[in-house]
Amino acid sequence: MKPLMSCGLSLSLLLAVCTVARAEENLLGHWKLSGDAKDRSGNQLHGQPRDVDFSAKDAGKFNGRTSRIEVPLSNPQRLGAKPFSIALWVNTDEKLDDVLGDLVSQYEPQSRTGFNFGIHNNAGVCSAQSNYRQLQFGIDAGKVDSEWTDCGRPGNNMFVFALCAHKGELFAGTFEHGADESGHVYRYAGGQDWIDCGSPDRSNAVQALAVFDGHLYAGTGRYLSRGSALQESPNETPGGKVYRYEGEGKWVDCGKLTNPETGDAFTVGGMAVYNGQLYAGVSKHPGKGLYRYEGGDRWKYLGNPGHRLTNPVVHDGKMYFCSLDGGGVARFDGENQFTDVGRPEGVTQTYSFAVYDGELYAATWPNGEVFRYGGGDSWINCGRLGDEKEVMGMAVYNGKLYGGTLPLAEVYRYDGGTRWTRTGQLDTTPDVRYRRAWSMAVFDGKLYCGTLPSGHVYSLEAGKNVTYDHALPAGWVHLAAVRDTDRLRLYVNGKEVAQSTKFDAGEYDISNSQPLRIGYGAVDSFNGKLSDVRLYRRALTAEEISKLAER
Repeated sequence: MKPLMSCGLSLSLLLAVCTVARAEENLLGHWKLSGDAKDRSGNQLHGQPRDVDFSAKDAGKFNGRTSRIEVPLSNPQRLGAKPFSIALWVNTDEKLDDVLGDLVSQYEPQSRTGFNFGIHNNAGVCSAQSNYRQLQFGIDAGKVDSEWTDCGRPGNNMFVFALCAHKGELFAGTFEHGADESGHVYRYAGGQDWIDCGSPDRSNAVQALAVFDGHLYAGTGRYLSRGSALQESPNETPGGKVYRYEGEGKWVDCGKLTNPETGDAFTVGGMAVYNGQLYAGVSKHPGKGLYRYEGGDRWKYLGNPGHRLTNPVVHDGKMYFCSLDGGGVARFDGENQFTDVGRPEGVTQTYSFAVYDGELYAATWPNGEVFRYGGGDSWINCGRLGDEKEVMGMAVYNGKLYGGTLPLAEVYRYDGGTRWTRTGQLDTTPDVRYRRAWSMAVFDGKLYCGTLPSGHVYSLEAGKNVTYDHALPAGWVHLAAVRDTDRLRLYVNGKEVAQSTKFDAGEYDISNSQPLRIGYGAVDSFNGKLSDVRLYRRALTAEEISKLAER
């Protein structure tokens, strides 16, 4: 029996060795990031590091601000229209004071050609934190849907206030106008179908959504619809409370935003996670200020800078807030500490934020412009979106920044400098003064946008995309992104977790003149550690990726 057992062991070992050897075929680059950015594949594609800390064993630490590695690629090394794979180990902190940013990219924004692979947070999307720690992989060759797809109307709503991707589902928070109606949360079921997840309370709107500590949280409000030039809702029930979703229509009361200085809030004006804690602002004057969740039904009031604090975003270690009182932007620097960081010129209200190319962008009223933060109290004008008056929800999707507008509910793509390209009008309700493209989220490989007053949600795909719509855990995780012959695939810890719809490979030649970037891309520098980064000029099999995850 001993020789048979020995043969069996040898055969198993031989199969394992063959699998590993097969995995090394067509290895274009291998950056272990163990002490340097050199390529270990033998192809001499050595990286040029900038502000990467190699002191940690077998990993490079990226600071989320200026870190990156650039790898020049010659014409024969470009990926073209053929399959390729990226595999790497990623380590992120549980408590974050910045977006996570991009893992690997090679993308030319002018022609919209290349690929983007990152772990993305989208907060300050008006009143929602729409994406948190979610994996996104996309390729593009200047392709975009010719028009937006109507994904239906959740319930009887007039205003899709917030969109949020959570545990593989897309949720919408709504405003419903009738005297006996209340704000709901709905879950997208595909096509034009939505499933009712219930009303947290009797107020007319669910204004804010965010994911925190593995749960979906909703902030309620009494929406004053005359602010959108609509007849006021007869439902005067105050909101101003936050609820946690437990599934099957069950909501747990997590308390009301109130303080002795400014009173009881009746609207929640946005939520975001910062340094591992949930924060909320208020969008009307009663109860105005910043609050931090303390567990149960308890919220700690942290003061205010003299104006309402709405739609928070986290960027480069700080939290920033929009203002509906004059348009000035406030920065939260710690317990009860606020700093005025200026007001974009000609602006009386700011509505949303986005982190794009490592910078903070703000959307404004009354001239329909977007501004980039220049430090101190400086804001740089990045142009007007058509002839619109207000820019609302913004999101970064497959390498580009998008913004929604009022009064025509259009969506524009940012093409650099002061240039914006119109992608379509979403709401064409007749005989109204204002139409809003307010809320945005990236989900199931597409960009989604919610509107007023039709209450419909629309989707758009630019290039080809696949997303893993779950929050990635902190600590070390093995990730792989694969462009196969006719679809994209994502793997987490050796298991396939998502795939795109089919595409024609010949339509996606992603060759461009940009360098390969490790730890940097269209959103921001990566915030965490990377190790054992591999780029293959073929599609790895599921078995090969599983073996890499074991190693």
